[in-house]
Amino acid sequence: MGIWAKREIQTEHGRELATLPVIVSASRATDIPAFYSRWFIERFRRGYAVKFNPFSGRREVVSFEKTRVFVFWTKYPAPMIKYLDELEASGINYYFLYTLNDYPEYELHVPGLDLRIDVFRRLADKIGPERVLWRYDPLIISDRVSQEVLISRVEHIGQMLKGYTQRLIFSFVDLGYRKVIRNLKRYGANFYNIGEQAQRNIVERLKEMASVWDMELRSCASKVDFTDIGVRPNKCIDDELMVRLFSQDKDLMNFLGYEGQGQYISRKKLKDRGQRAECSCVYSKDLGRYDTCPFECIYCYANSTFDRARENFKKHNYLNDSL
Repeated sequence: MGIWAKREIQTEHGRELATLPVIVSASRATDIPAFYSRWFIERFRRGYAVKFNPFSGRREVVSFEKTRVFVFWTKYPAPMIKYLDELEASGINYYFLYTLNDYPEYELHVPGLDLRIDVFRRLADKIGPERVLWRYDPLIISDRVSQEVLISRVEHIGQMLKGYTQRLIFSFVDLGYRKVIRNLKRYGANFYNIGEQAQRNIVERLKEMASVWDMELRSCASKVDFTDIGVRPNKCIDDELMVRLFSQDKDLMNFLGYEGQGQYISRKKLKDRGQRAECSCVYSKDLGRYDTCPFECIYCYANSTFDRARENFKKHNYLNDSL
């Protein structure tokens, strides 16, 4: 049996077997807060959603009956903010992974930087800076963005976010995805592979800046180990953070294996084996669907083609049970 319980539930299609995750990720596959927040809250009210396996196409019903945490991934959560009071009233726990980059060359349709910074600060004011984690993801060096330009852009945003978040998470661009390489060629972008020593130099500078901003610097799914310079691997789906933020939730703590007796050490093996080897995230059930995000960031692994993503977004109906 898998980590999540299963049982039959009533759906709009009749009785169906559903997965009952404790932790739901929304989403690694698309930007639900930016484009599908109305769909999300409709599914939350109905108590379940449907997802499709990106490889097999298998349909899966995901029930929120036992869900205690939603983890939202986004570049622009403004459309979701109006629904947060409803989530709070339900007693559900949640936090945001907010990707805030400065790549006008490569993020073709994200809102302007000043607006995204303002939304970040408004969100942190509303739910607390400990529940809004800043991702500068990915770190890119290219023929248009030198290392010094990259550092200066991170520094500008960091200065604006001081006091509004407690953690800065970074990763380096992954050129191992065929669809990423295809999109780079299509748009004439020339990204450089960043060697280990160059990565370490960048991380040392980021760490110096993060200490000034009172932020903890963490790496995401890095093949390079930065612990010797005081930078730990991050868990974006983070059991340690959940214990710190939501320790009053007995059902969640029971799932995580926390007994409330000092330092948290889980009694369970929670690392999500479905993610990359370098990923430290604990288990979650991810909602969403690839080829549905119209931000059209050319380094993105979640869209095979932008035409397909645009078409899927146009066809979307928030009353459907799936994206």
